[in-house]
Amino acid sequence: MEENRLYTIIVHSENFSGILNQVAAVFTRLQVNIESLNVSASSMKDVHKFTITCNTSAKNIDKILKQINKKLDVINASCYTDDEIFQSEIAMFKISTDEFQNWEDTSRLLRGYNTHIVEITPDYLVVELAGSSEAINSLYRELDEINCVRQFVRSGRVAVTASTLEPVSSLLSRRDKRYCSRRNP
Repeated sequence: MEENRLYTIIVHSENFSGILNQVAAVFTRLQVNIESLNVSASSMKDVHKFTITCNTSAKNIDKILKQINKKLDVINASCYTDDEIFQSEIAMFKISTDEFQNWEDTSRLLRGYNTHIVEITPDYLVVELAGSSEAINSLYRELDEINCVRQFVRSGRVAVTASTLEPVSSLLSRRDKRYCSRRNP
């Protein structure tokens, strides 16, 4: 049986309502769980970027990409492994001040992860960490070991490809040239 691994799918689309539901439905039909999802404007005018992570097989990734690329409002969907992208997430930890103060190496732990303290009150402190999924998971485990995490939230992955340009840029450029040549014969 084929082994599952973490994939990052980047989808570029026009900004029309309902496209997120269409993309999510592809994962539902194939029974693949979305691990993280981030949707934002891209570097290109009127183009939005979906960054989706999932643990699945290469066979399922091929099916997912084919089905997403068939969607009318999707410009392009591509898949990447971690060595083909630069990625980051943001996490916030709400930590109990009492339990955290009783631990000897508190400041060293936070400095070691290069965290940013957002808020300090007598009851809690809020700490922010921007970095890799692995760093966020590691800090969470260490804080959880001392039983001080009261709330935890993390963003979806944001990613850019390791290539010089956004791969969809050349696709859009070719599409625009074809469109202009048809309008101005």
